[in-house]
Amino acid sequence: MEHKNIVATIYLKDGQAVKGIDNFAPMGDDVIALARLYNDSGIDKIIVFDLSDDDEEHEKNIQTIKNINRNVEIKVCAGGNIKRFEDVKKFIYAGCLQVIVNGAKPNSMKIAEEASSRFGKDRILVSVENVDFIFKHQEEMDEHFHELLALNTEVLNAIENITDVPYVVYFEACDYEKIIEVLKRPNVRGIAGPFINDPKTDIMELKSQLSAAGIKMDNFEPALKWADLKKNSEGMVPVIVQDYRTDEVLMLAYMNEEAFETTINIGKMTYYSRSRKELWTKGMTSGHIQYVKSLTADCDYDTILAKVSQVGAACHTGNPTCFFHEIVKKEYMEKNPLKVLEDVYAIILDRKANPKEGSYTNYLFDKGIDKILKKVGEEATEIVIAAKNPDPEEIKYEISDFLYHMMVLMAEKGVSWEEITQELSQR
Repeated sequence: MEHKNIVATIYLKDGQAVKGIDNFAPMGDDVIALARLYNDSGIDKIIVFDLSDDDEEHEKNIQTIKNINRNVEIKVCAGGNIKRFEDVKKFIYAGCLQVIVNGAKPNSMKIAEEASSRFGKDRILVSVENVDFIFKHQEEMDEHFHELLALNTEVLNAIENITDVPYVVYFEACDYEKIIEVLKRPNVRGIAGPFINDPKTDIMELKSQLSAAGIKMDNFEPALKWADLKKNSEGMVPVIVQDYRTDEVLMLAYMNEEAFETTINIGKMTYYSRSRKELWTKGMTSGHIQYVKSLTADCDYDTILAKVSQVGAACHTGNPTCFFHEIVKKEYMEKNPLKVLEDVYAIILDRKANPKEGSYTNYLFDKGIDKILKKVGEEATEIVIAAKNPDPEEIKYEISDFLYHMMVLMAEKGVSWEEITQELSQR
């Protein structure tokens, strides 16, 4: 049985999140912070609706959707203002894994047919408020759609009588009994609604309640129990905490059994304070929450490595990490490939922002895009020539030259390594 999904909805108006299709009141100050919260707090998928009125606003919302996709790892589906197949392409190229068409629009099936043929039906969804669209196209539903978004809870029986395509149900209000009853339907993939969009909703708590009711949810199911771990003389286990994106070590703390179980249940790092003799969930007072990405025991089962999404600073001093008092340091050459590429790219960006006399990088920026493109083309050709040479040193040199000039092009066009790796991860 598949996990049931908790789906958040972001409505975009003029590049910012608003409360609904007919309610343009702002949903906080920062749409990216909202998307990151959904990403870290247990949401399984985000649906973004573009509520733009004109092409200029539409492009602004597309840029916001690109930024959302750069900042989250969970699935993002987008819809709204889809008038032709090219509009579907815009959302796909903005990094969305799925696109949702509006079943109430007359040309939606034509667009879906072309889009599913081009990108695969797994990437195409449709929203429906009644069964008219499904009834009219019942023979084509399974061929072109991965999933439905049912906007009306009153039509679920009718939907299932017409098609076997699975669906997500949109609830206007939080009714636990109704939600549990609906989620037990085999064809229901998940739920959405305003109460899920509310940043104050504890999604992990919601998942725990649904799990207790027999609904299979994608929440933490530990492979090891507290009893499997070796405790120190105080009955605790030390926890080393790392940033899951950068692998930077953030802090060291301790867990007792209650802290361990609480961390797993709520998805936020919770520790036991040996000085205060009490349980504490990181960030409950400061807002610097640590959302759990993974917990791993070491070879002796006496230490936990936690990878987290850190909000704000990890250290009570305001420092990003608790480890900043240098004792000794030996210079070394960085060999981590991504770190090297990020460091070189950072230098290129610095040269662009702060030109340095005699810098070849600044020479390229001064000459402009045509010169940069010419060099990228030349270096690509050099790679082809070097590949025919039996000496492996030559091709390594030419690839390095190409990567450097490519990064100059990336800086000129405002493209980051994070965006490139995000795109590659979706291939």
